[in-house]
Amino acid sequence: MAGVELKAVHKSYGTTAVVKGISLNIASGEFISLLGPSGCGKTTTLRMIAGLETLDAGTISIGADIVDGPTGHLPPEKRALGMVFQSYAVWPHKSVAQNVAYPLLLQRKPRTEVAQRVAEALDWVRLGAFADRMPSQLSGGQLQRVAIARALVGSPRVLLLDEPLSNLDAALREELRGEIAALRARLGTTMIFVTHDQHEALALADRVAVMHQGVIEQIDSPERIYQSPATPFVAGFVGGANKLEGRVEGRRFICGSHTFELPGGVTATDGPATLAVRAEELELGGPGPSLPLLARLFLGSATEYRFTIGESVLRVVGPAREARPGEAIALSLKHARLYPR
Repeated sequence: MAGVELKAVHKSYGTTAVVKGISLNIASGEFISLLGPSGCGKTTTLRMIAGLETLDAGTISIGADIVDGPTGHLPPEKRALGMVFQSYAVWPHKSVAQNVAYPLLLQRKPRTEVAQRVAEALDWVRLGAFADRMPSQLSGGQLQRVAIARALVGSPRVLLLDEPLSNLDAALREELRGEIAALRARLGTTMIFVTHDQHEALALADRVAVMHQGVIEQIDSPERIYQSPATPFVAGFVGGANKLEGRVEGRRFICGSHTFELPGGVTATDGPATLAVRAEELELGGPGPSLPLLARLFLGSATEYRFTIGESVLRVVGPAREARPGEAIALSLKHARLYPR
């Protein structure tokens, strides 16, 4: 295992800056997730750590080694990393065991050691009985487990995972998420996991780095990322908070012609602000403004109500009640976050 450190790393393609001077310190044995929407720079950051992309400025260190920076660029095969790609990257003409053995054959390991380590890696991912199967005989979830076993068999210093669950259906994603969590607990390998799925990031990582437009907006524990988002973007991306633009006057938030009373515990400073409130933090009824109901969606354990406020759609989740589109319903805030502008 090894830690990873990025110092003021930059990467551009032509005139487009993709990664804008990010710094990040990942401890040995830590599981960190790079979370963000498409185009935020998270995969480019992972590929620079892997050595698949060269950086324009800054340094990347793995353990005690500077692998990219002023001293030069260390090629991927000399970084002692494992990588799992979104597309499996499993050779269709090789059996499961042959796919997993490939990194060890490149290292010219003895045949007896190769056989032992392949069997061990396949047991880690619960594919011991599938060693002689061909990839065409496997499901998507099994193929991704083959890719994980191949990445781990060489005892990498760091395991890099580039959206490994995005090609799977919901049931397989949940199953493989549990597999990754169990593997991490068993092996203690340093892992860097790239995803656009907040549920994956919050469920698996020790810390989450939320990226937006080439920078890290917040890095913290999953609990703090969810409960105390540092910026309006983090609040909207993690937990899907409603965001309203307006101004604060005393203990009131004014959005256009609508006024919300701010709940206790919300620190308020007079002036322009963005209010972020999650769907479950709004309540039907109370002293707030009355808004026309746009739609009512039954979700099983709860019901979602959608309202229009200016040009925004406001989502509220709460108990089921009879309501028809167009009906005016009062809303109040149970909790919210304010970000002065």
